[in-house]
Amino acid sequence: MRFVTDTLPERHWLPDRVDAAPASSPAQLAFRHALQEVEELRGQLQRLQASQAAIRQAYWQQVGPVAAAAVAARRALYAPLEAALLSGYLNRAEEQQVTELLVYNARSLQARFGEEETDILARYAPPLPPVEAEPAVGAPLASAEPLPHEQAAAAAQTRRRQQRQQARVAQAKTTAQENEALLVNTKAAYRQLARLHHPDRAAQANAAAQQAQTALMQQITAAYAANDLAALLSLLATAEAAASPSAEAEDLLKRYTEALAQQQAQLSQQLAAARRPEENAPWSGSEKQQRTRLREIKRSLRAETDYLIQLVRHLQEPSSLRQFLRELSASGHEGL
Repeated sequence: MRFVTDTLPERHWLPDRVDAAPASSPAQLAFRHALQEVEELRGQLQRLQASQAAIRQAYWQQVGPVAAAAVAARRALYAPLEAALLSGYLNRAEEQQVTELLVYNARSLQARFGEEETDILARYAPPLPPVEAEPAVGAPLASAEPLPHEQAAAAAQTRRRQQRQQARVAQAKTTAQENEALLVNTKAAYRQLARLHHPDRAAQANAAAQQAQTALMQQITAAYAANDLAALLSLLATAEAAASPSAEAEDLLKRYTEALAQQQAQLSQQLAAARRPEENAPWSGSEKQQRTRLREIKRSLRAETDYLIQLVRHLQEPSSLRQFLRELSASGHEGL
């Protein structure tokens, strides 16, 4: 059996914490807010994914063996049914009924348990008829051929529309790549900070300002040496403590804020998708609903397995198989 669980990749560029140092400019405030929003969304997503993974694991640990037994019992039906088709004692109607039963059983294994039954379906399932397109209601069955100049104008309009769309897509892709690079490239952040806060820029300042600039540059260098992008991003929000930060620093903070906003939107989408309940998932709902559904499923699977084991024994005999086919036909059921 295959139980597939989707996991979302971790974003290692996201900071683990945000320093509580105050920011003094609108750009710093916006950047710090974006940083905190991203960190909070990532924490929510990680906690939700861990909780959902634990629920799925607990469910399959309890249901997995029971479901595996039901799958094995259903697959055991193939041998006596295929042997009956080859034996020659069935009439045409009975052969058709056995074939339909094989197909129904294979599709049940696929739909309910995620099993791959392509071999059985390839041998016994009838090919699907081709789907013919139907004209739209009220649409004319035929239209007059447009004139050459009309065709040329329509083609030119289509080309211009496609070119505009391609330009928008290319621009959006370039912007996304640049923003992503800002948040994964420690060297890029380091170079920006080093250019803004190198001690040489404070050469004309007083001793206290020079000492503060040197200490800040040491922090930047240490964070880069440790490949600590979180620390570098936090320094972006706290480095310009002066009342009038430089225009270059403001521009850098705005670029990072835009990049963080993009990642915030992506995380919000991932979080909304993770919160969306899985349709017909047995582990969805409240804890009480999960326990009740779990008991019902296990009880049903055990009963199904016991019945199938007994049925396989009876289907070994031609008379028992024919009796079963008559009962199945009388009940109006397509399969088990």
